[in-house]
Amino acid sequence: MSAHLAIKRITQLFALVLVFPSALLCGFGRMERLYVLFAHLHALVPGFIGDFCRAAFYRLTLRECSIDTTIAFGTFFSRRTASVGPFVSIGAFCVIGCARIGARTQIASHVEIPSGRHGHARDAEGLLVDSVDDEIVIGANCWIGASATVMADIGSGTTIGAGSVVVKEIPAGVVAAGNPARVIQSMYAEIAE
Repeated sequence: MSAHLAIKRITQLFALVLVFPSALLCGFGRMERLYVLFAHLHALVPGFIGDFCRAAFYRLTLRECSIDTTIAFGTFFSRRTASVGPFVSIGAFCVIGCARIGARTQIASHVEIPSGRHGHARDAEGLLVDSVDDEIVIGANCWIGASATVMADIGSGTTIGAGSVVVKEIPAGVVAAGNPARVIQSMYAEIAE
């Protein structure tokens, strides 16, 4: 093991010990209100210490999260049902709901992934009723540009342009952009229509 990797593993272990009390107090994510409180608090820890603490907290509370993940300042997961693959990098001030993020995906700052399309159904009296959160699946090796909103699945190896709004599934291996996002180029062939 290289010295760099050894230092990283020791720092990750220290971060796990540091966040363990907050993970324990929220029942390792099962007590939703306390989970959200601690997710917000950990989102505000600055610098590389915060990056390690957020990865450790989510390792202990999310359905699945690799410790080898970078989660920048101001970013938090609003649902503990999310899962994050190894070597994922998430920029600052992102809000992520029920999502499954594939390995080595990079998400820029100010991205929102609000647990799928929200139909916001209404009852007979016109009052909003609880909606069911759909899991958003983002494949491995994707790039999601700054300020994008993702409400539908994205295939592996896909690039989503900055500011795009994804409301329909985007296939693997393409570049998509716009509001609503549409495929503008295939990564493997000619430009798509």
